[in-house]
Amino acid sequence: QDGLKQCLAEFKQQLAWVERLDVTLGPVADPVSQNASTSDAVDPENDFQREMSFYRQAQAAVLEALPRLRKLQVPTRRPDDYFAEMAKSDQQMQKIRQKLKSKQEAMERSEKAKQLRAMRKYGKKVQVEILQRRQKEKKNMLNAVKKYQKGLSDKLDFLDEEQTSSQGNKKGNASQRTKKGPNAKRRYKNQKFGFGGKKKGSKWNTKESFNDVSSFQSKVAHNKGPGKGKGGKGGKKALNKRPGKRARQKMKNRAR
Repeated sequence: QDGLKQCLAEFKQQLAWVERLDVTLGPVADPVSQNASTSDAVDPENDFQREMSFYRQAQAAVLEALPRLRKLQVPTRRPDDYFAEMAKSDQQMQKIRQKLKSKQEAMERSEKAKQLRAMRKYGKKVQVEILQRRQKEKKNMLNAVKKYQKGLSDKLDFLDEEQTSSQGNKKGNASQRTKKGPNAKRRYKNQKFGFGGKKKGSKWNTKESFNDVSSFQSKVAHNKGPGKGKGGKGGKKALNKRPGKRARQKMKNRAR
C-alpha cells in the first residue's frame, strides 16, 4: 500500500478540475424506493438491475458536473452552425447503403420463397386429404356392395348417397347456368325481333297429319303426271340427263 501511494504521488499532476473533468459519485436516489442503492444492494447477475445502477450513477455525475461547467463558463451544448467531418467518406457510406439494401432484398426474397413453400405444402396436404377421403368413400361403397351381393346386408344406403351427391352437382350447375343468363346484346335482339317460336321438331308428324291423306296425288306419286314419256321420264330432267360411259368415250375420241 505504501508503494502504491508513492507511485501515485510521482505521476499525479496538480491540474484544475476543468482539465481533468473527473467526477466520482454514487448512483442517484431511486425514485421508486427513495433510497440510494449502493453497489452491495445491486445483484450482478440481474442484467436490468445492473444497467439501471450504471444509468443512475451516470445521471448523478451529470447533475454534479453541469452546474460546475456553467459556473466556469464552459459551453455544454453544440451550436447550430457546428460542422463535423464524417469519419467515413460518402463513397464508403454509399457502399454500405447498397450492401444493406441488397441484404434486405435477399431477406425479402427468402421470406417470399418460404411463404411459397409453405403454401405448396399446404396445397399438397389438402390434395392428399381429398384423395384419401375419396378412396375411403370408394372403399366403403365397395364393401357395402359386396355385403349386399353376399346377402349379409339388405340396405341400399350407398345408392341413395350417390344419387343425392349427383343431384346436388346437377342443381349446382343448373343454378350457375340460370344465374349467368344472356348478355345485354342478346336481350336487346330478343326484345327487338322476338324469339321466333319453336323451331326444333316443327316438321314432325303427328297422329292427325299421318292419318290425313286429302292432299295425296297418285299421278304425282307414281310419276304419271303431264309431260312424262313412256318410261315416265321426260321434260327438263331428260334434257339434263348425263350421257353414258360409251357415249362419253366416243365424244372424247372425236375431240382428239
